[in-house]
Amino acid sequence: GTLVPVGRQGELRTYVVCRKRFDQTVVQQGLEAGADLLLESQPTSAEVKPDGVEIEIINQRTKETRTLRSKLLIGCDGAHSWVRRRFKMGHPKEMLVGFQTEVVGYQGKERWLEMYSGSEIAPGFFAWVIPSGNDTHRIGLWSRADLLDGRTVLDCYNDLLKHPLWKDRFENIIETARYCGPVPSGMIRRPFKERVMVIGDAAGMAKPTTGGGLGPGFKQISSIADKLVQRINADELTEKDLKAVTKTSWPKMKKEQDRARALRDLLVSTRTDEELDEHFANFAKPEVIALINEIGDIEKPVPLGLALIKKVPAFRKLALQAGVKLLFT
Repeated sequence: GTLVPVGRQGELRTYVVCRKRFDQTVVQQGLEAGADLLLESQPTSAEVKPDGVEIEIINQRTKETRTLRSKLLIGCDGAHSWVRRRFKMGHPKEMLVGFQTEVVGYQGKERWLEMYSGSEIAPGFFAWVIPSGNDTHRIGLWSRADLLDGRTVLDCYNDLLKHPLWKDRFENIIETARYCGPVPSGMIRRPFKERVMVIGDAAGMAKPTTGGGLGPGFKQISSIADKLVQRINADELTEKDLKAVTKTSWPKMKKEQDRARALRDLLVSTRTDEELDEHFANFAKPEVIALINEIGDIEKPVPLGLALIKKVPAFRKLALQAGVKLLFT
């Protein structure tokens, strides 16, 4: 295994979010802004009418049904979006699977995020250990079903913990929680139709390089919020109207997703373990680490990827493989 220490001691590179507190705050802000919150409920049908959308929901506990009407239906309902499926809006380009635990007792470098790669622990992708404060860490990995060769992400997680190169770091951990779920990446073909729109994971907005979905989801809606409010107030919500609202930002976001995926495939997802070893040997060179520290940004990986291909001789042979999509889109 080759260690590539990116970052400088004392320099803050990114943040860790407590998702529970984050979600609670978002809900609180929504309620304060006038939103209504319906618990234990799920939709059973939705139909676009000339003057709006009619949605029928059922209370899962009481089995009571009620009908809601709105000018616009926005599906922010996750990777397996009911809204997306109901209105046949397409599928995310990739549906990956992620697994993560929360633990105490991990023996790692304080305030440093660690990443691991290789076919044994995260085929085509990577595993991570993220410090989350108070001697707690998040340990996880993600991959794609077609790369797992019949294994599960739990199998990969156990292999990560038992790997002879670093098993000592994990031997005293105590698990306090675990999570597993899909990671939809690649904006769907039709993220809007007449009076219907999907946002976030429902639209396939997770980043292809890290799997993160919060940032892209908020960027997706913040880029259109003002224009969308105007259209709602004017009741101008045809598919053509919604295309006009999104045309200056969403196609650009999709293009950035495609470029980031091409970069990920070029450097990681399509590489053998032997090729990954070569890549990391090059990453570990002082001049390359300096370049990564100068340009690298976990939120914007494409500029660094292009810089590596153009400026590092060992990676120039990848330029031809990068193709038109990565270099010129």
